[in-house]
Amino acid sequence: MSIWELLLAFVVVVLMLVALLANVLVLMCFLYSADIRKQVPGLFILNLTFCNLLMAVSSMPLTLAGIIYKSQPGGDQVCHVVGFLETFLTTNSMLSMAALSIDRWIAVVFPLSYHSKMRFRDAALILSYTWLHSASFPIVAASLSWVGFHHLYASCTLYNKRPEDRTQFVIFTGVFHALSFLLSLVVLCFTYLKVLKVARFHCKRIDVITMQTLVLLVDIHPSVRERCLEEQRRRRQRATKKISTFIGTFILCFAPYVITRLVELSSVVHINSHWGIISKCLAYSKAVSDPFVYSLLRHQYKKTWKDIINKILKRSSINSSALAGESHNRNIPQLND
Repeated sequence: MSIWELLLAFVVVVLMLVALLANVLVLMCFLYSADIRKQVPGLFILNLTFCNLLMAVSSMPLTLAGIIYKSQPGGDQVCHVVGFLETFLTTNSMLSMAALSIDRWIAVVFPLSYHSKMRFRDAALILSYTWLHSASFPIVAASLSWVGFHHLYASCTLYNKRPEDRTQFVIFTGVFHALSFLLSLVVLCFTYLKVLKVARFHCKRIDVITMQTLVLLVDIHPSVRERCLEEQRRRRQRATKKISTFIGTFILCFAPYVITRLVELSSVVHINSHWGIISKCLAYSKAVSDPFVYSLLRHQYKKTWKDIINKILKRSSINSSALAGESHNRNIPQLND
């Protein structure tokens, strides 16, 4: 193996381990907290978490083996199943992010009617659509034998080995990425830009009230005034940073891989195999970033995880105290003798 291949193999191992750990933490928080389970977005996050976990235990290990051995790992049946799952899970993840953005849009733009527009039944219908949408493309690809080991990405994915099917495969690939990546990106941009517009409007109203209050409070200390103005600046930047993170991570992780898949269809452009694996690793990195972007960095999940840690530490402390007391009681008769 060359130094590049060793480095890429190391990156895949790190992505796989971090994705497993981070998504398991999200799942633990979901199971532990009744408040998180009561929230409708929790269904979308749970679905996204399962997709990321399955990606970490199915596609990533085979990609790692493909990088090391430079050939198809396992038999054809295993590769076909993993390729089917990879296509399904990637599409499902993209649509789950779009569903989360729709939920935020309704919550921010229509706050008074949110509970009537986004119920658990509505969330279940949206998830049903994402599953049907995500399953349709790999089913078609599997039926036409367009799933296999692709050396450019060192993974089991969409792949056409028959030159006579090239035109049909090009059309299928274009439609697939248009209705998965592009559709999700359009939904993300539309919903989050609407959310940003409402957030900025509310920030302006709060800023006006704050400035009026500061004008009336003539005797206010300069440090307090400065803190108020600093909080204004942070408030204006907070929504922009969050929305930039949601859209930015989606584009950064998926766009290089999707563009590479589309450019690959042209026989004119030659794509380096190292870049193919790098673009695949960027797509895998979404399974690492999602738990932090959508869950673990939020206040509710932080509080839940702290409660879990405190409960574990308290239980271990009680057990240690009980063992120490039992040991002490056993030593008393020996001292008396």
